[in-house]
Amino acid sequence: MTTTTGLPAFEGPMCPLPLSHTERIVLGHGSGGRMTHDLIRTLFQAHLGNPYLEAGNDFARLPLGIEPYSEGHLILSTDSHVISPLFFPGGDIGRLAVCGTVNDVSMSGAIPLYLTAAFILEEGLSIETLERVVQSMRQAADEAGVSIVAGDTKVVEKGKGDSLFITTTGVGWLPSHYHLRGGEQARPGDVVLLSGPIGDHGIAVLSARGELGFEAEVKSDVAPLNHLIQAVLKAAPHTHVLRDPTRGGLATTLNEIAQQSQVGIRIEEAAIPVRPAVRAACEMLGLDPLYIANEGKVIVIVPPEEAEAALAVMRQHPYGAEAACIGIVEAQPASRVIMRTTLGTHRVVETLSGELLPRIC
Repeated sequence: MTTTTGLPAFEGPMCPLPLSHTERIVLGHGSGGRMTHDLIRTLFQAHLGNPYLEAGNDFARLPLGIEPYSEGHLILSTDSHVISPLFFPGGDIGRLAVCGTVNDVSMSGAIPLYLTAAFILEEGLSIETLERVVQSMRQAADEAGVSIVAGDTKVVEKGKGDSLFITTTGVGWLPSHYHLRGGEQARPGDVVLLSGPIGDHGIAVLSARGELGFEAEVKSDVAPLNHLIQAVLKAAPHTHVLRDPTRGGLATTLNEIAQQSQVGIRIEEAAIPVRPAVRAACEMLGLDPLYIANEGKVIVIVPPEEAEAALAVMRQHPYGAEAACIGIVEAQPASRVIMRTTLGTHRVVETLSGELLPRIC
């Protein structure tokens, strides 16, 4: 039997339409075809939608040439997030991805404006899980006051991706009256401030994995710090260094600053805030809180005449309520961090060697 076109007609049952797969990620979601478009439309745009994403391009045209962003510097930062488990006390991979990149941009003194997000999804990932993560990203972006304006999605075979990886890129604007360049501007006489207790994030992740051997009532400190940092810069406009002590903890970050600036940093163990539950967990596991990861803390190094104002404004912010002065910058020993212990002795605080806590960000 033939059709009017002269081509043979198909006989028997026709192939049904493909399944919608609304409960689990399958390889087809990364094909770039209808399933990819449906996932973007029904999940990502439903929660992250704005005019830039809705344009449907592989780029976002951003209005940075308008007031108040007509003078200054464009700041760009990117980071990948591979934490296990995806959800932990106080946060999840979605909030971590947004806050981590917002904070990286903010450490330059810039005002974060836009993010992009790329997702590596493993076949079999629950759609419900992905939606929870995306909703969390939206909440964190709203809190920070940024928009997620572009993205990408890929799907890998089961066993090749460990559920979900997220890469985020942040764009910010650094006003021309700020002259922060990084960790190389610490000067002898500067005061070292810390926005709050250390070690919360690393211990919360360990607890979520069940690797502590006991329950620790610790929540991750993951948070967007951009509003806190802008308040600090208004109170202390000559701030020299901003850094967030993430992987490698406070000790490693202070060493990086000391090496970049070729100065010595002297800290007081008794002045460094550590929650009792974090300290207890570290003692039981033989860990040092100085090397435990943080995701919502900032080190602020300021001239002595602005230290009091900076500390006061930090303590007025929810994410800096427990801020403390933990040390000073000295000329010598160059590139070294020295800590006076609670026993009154002094020890060299080295950079973290090896990987203390895997998969914490």
